[in-house]
Amino acid sequence: MLDIVQGSPEWHSLRVGKVTASRVADVVARTKSGWSASRANYMAELVVERLTGQPAESFTTPAMQWGIDTEAEARLAYEVFTNATVYPAGFVPHHSIANCGASPDGFVGEDGLVELKCPNTATHIDTLLGQTVPAKYITQMLWQMACTGRQWCDFVSFDPRLPDSMQLYIERVKRDDDRIKELERDVADFLNELEMKVAALRQKYEGTNDNAELLKNRLVQSVMAG
Repeated sequence: MLDIVQGSPEWHSLRVGKVTASRVADVVARTKSGWSASRANYMAELVVERLTGQPAESFTTPAMQWGIDTEAEARLAYEVFTNATVYPAGFVPHHSIANCGASPDGFVGEDGLVELKCPNTATHIDTLLGQTVPAKYITQMLWQMACTGRQWCDFVSFDPRLPDSMQLYIERVKRDDDRIKELERDVADFLNELEMKVAALRQKYEGTNDNAELLKNRLVQSVMAG
């Protein structure tokens, strides 16, 4: 485990060009006709990160900011309810597959993890009524278990805007080795494809400035003509 504070510049830099747990659902997303557009979009995002060495541009929506601001309160609520201590986690590389890893929200005991979600109220209500964890989060938690070797992960949905008895939902997701093997195979295939695309782009375009110079000259001509 790399002991780096989540959300720090070092943490963002460490994850550049790597598959992370929160995006594994995109890696394995399929439609009836094949791989989904979200897989292709994530592939393109990582190609750019590999070529530039910079994290992909992102923006924080109000809902995302709410989640960031409320996470500490959710962690405390979980600790009080379960009488457990959550220990911070940095970035955990996968033990055998390079260029991928996970950043759990915390370690619990010797065998557990916790995944904290502070969603909008409508989503939290759906979780309370449905009593189920969305599939994309199960995939995320299984990948965290794959990287950390842990045996379970508690999914937490927290919304302090509701009455006390409705603020906290906890469901334990246990390790599924068969599903983890499938995820590992799909992630390895995705990374191989990613590396081939990066290599092909570098072979074809790096080391020459012809295209850049041509574009620059055309832009200059356009400005002068205008």
